[in-house]
Amino acid sequence: MSESTAAPEHLDFEAALTELERIVQALETGRLPLETALQRYQQGVALVRRCRQVLDEAEQRLLAIENGTLVPLDPPAER
Repeated sequence: MSESTAAPEHLDFEAALTELERIVQALETGRLPLETALQRYQQGVALVRRCRQVLDEAEQRLLAIENGTLVPLDPPAER
């Protein structure tokens, strides 16, 4: 990975997504040697998994909020 040497499981969502976008752009050029393309593809898969994990965790947090403390706001009464 370029800017970030951290393993995908240590990246936040934005960093993982940015790196994934860079990998996709590199792969789309079709100019990478086969071995490099395979390595980048493998890195991309790990980053997709990380993004999915972070999104799943966020969804679980939102569901917990909805089931616990989230109360719909009533629109202000008209006078």
